[in-house]
Amino acid sequence: MEISIQNVSETYPDGKQALKNFSLDLRAPGLVGLLGPNGAGKSTLMKLLAAALLPTEGRILVDGQPLAKRERQLKAGLGYLPQDFGLFDELSVTQFLDYMAALKGLRRPAEEIRRVIRQVNLTEKAKAKIRTLSGGQRQRVGIAQALLGNPQLLIFDEPTVGLDPEERIQFRSLFSHMAQDRLVLLSTHIIEDVQSVCGQIVVISQGQIRFSGTPEQLIRLAEGHVGVFWERDAARERGLSITARVNTGQGIRCRAVGDFLPDYARAEEPSLEDAYLYLISREAAR
Repeated sequence: MEISIQNVSETYPDGKQALKNFSLDLRAPGLVGLLGPNGAGKSTLMKLLAAALLPTEGRILVDGQPLAKRERQLKAGLGYLPQDFGLFDELSVTQFLDYMAALKGLRRPAEEIRRVIRQVNLTEKAKAKIRTLSGGQRQRVGIAQALLGNPQLLIFDEPTVGLDPEERIQFRSLFSHMAQDRLVLLSTHIIEDVQSVCGQIVVISQGQIRFSGTPEQLIRLAEGHVGVFWERDAARERGLSITARVNTGQGIRCRAVGDFLPDYARAEEPSLEDAYLYLISREAAR
């Protein structure tokens, strides 16, 4: 599968422009991480790719054809978990997934439902009412419905919200495995969720792409722009963004990103989170 987003803009009826002249090419197999602050346009992009919205300007091609002509085939092979996905609280997990399987047009869905329940580790809760589930378990039900039918395009908007660290690790492994033969898009605020599994990262801010490339390429952009220092040594520095403060027996240790580091700061090797925060802070300062 190949998706080509060409000069797409999206303006909502209230006048808010969510995407501006946005272009991006996506190819299967692959796991693509979408990063960006709240309101950057990530959810709008995912809705466009799921054909839940039509672009105000520009076009989206799927395997070389306009999305409007491929919409039926696209949705038949799509697994989508939006950020505001709702569940029917009075249904059991199995009943809800049976309902979603019917909407997808799956024939003889019983085995498929058992498969996805096993994948998300909810076998013991298969007959439980959704209203009795914890927040993390409800999120796993949402992921399970996206996996129904073994779709070739998977779109997850904040899929690991509410999951504990061990569950997040398990799902990162699952997403990575699925991306070996299909296209998986993962939007998240949790940098760890993209650092270990995504081969491509796209950073979006104010409706535009600010970076597209590998995690290593993004990290290299921040080399020489990450430093640590004692808070007591710091004057009011312009252009520095504090990313972390750690209390120690010697005082408060600060970690910061910026175009220019003060003399008292010790340069540090950037992490992916440092690189992302450096890029976003630089864009915000423009």
